[in-house]
Amino acid sequence: MTGADLAAIKAEARKAAFARRKTAHEAGVASAALLSSILAGYRGVPVAGYMAMRTEIDPTVAMEEAAAHGPVGVPVILGKAQPLKFRRWEPDCEMIDGEFGARIPATGEWVTPEILIVPLVAFDRKGGRLGYGGGFYDRTLELLRAARPTLAIGFAYGAQEAETLPLEPTDQPLDMIVTEAEIIEPRR
Repeated sequence: MTGADLAAIKAEARKAAFARRKTAHEAGVASAALLSSILAGYRGVPVAGYMAMRTEIDPTVAMEEAAAHGPVGVPVILGKAQPLKFRRWEPDCEMIDGEFGARIPATGEWVTPEILIVPLVAFDRKGGRLGYGGGFYDRTLELLRAARPTLAIGFAYGAQEAETLPLEPTDQPLDMIVTEAEIIEPRR
């Protein structure tokens, strides 16, 4: 299979997953309760979440609870093909638009997370993740995991599950997937 073939397969998988995610989002079934229950077992551990965009499931409630016990960061894109950095976020902090319209704190210190709440387009039960195609989370997880154990929690609607995903060797696996209704520990 050529690189172009794999890119086309990934594009089709993303298109189908975006449609499933949009339907789930419009149904209004989002809940971060299970994500909060997982994070409660890691009080004080530095966490990175994300500010939901478009039809992404929103982790804000879980991030607010985690921020009461320790540092929480959100991703800042520094440039193409670079790993993410995470700026400290607190409920009600001043936010500005970052790259791709992602909201980021206007100011604040950098946080090195040990737990990442990872947005995604699709996931499978083996811990595979299909992202947006920029490779930001893959580069970031590879860098963080080279320094110390780092827990990657995919947060998604259950409808975003795929039977199989077109993955590459550089794709970093998820350690856990949390949906509005289920906690999935991948089978590898």
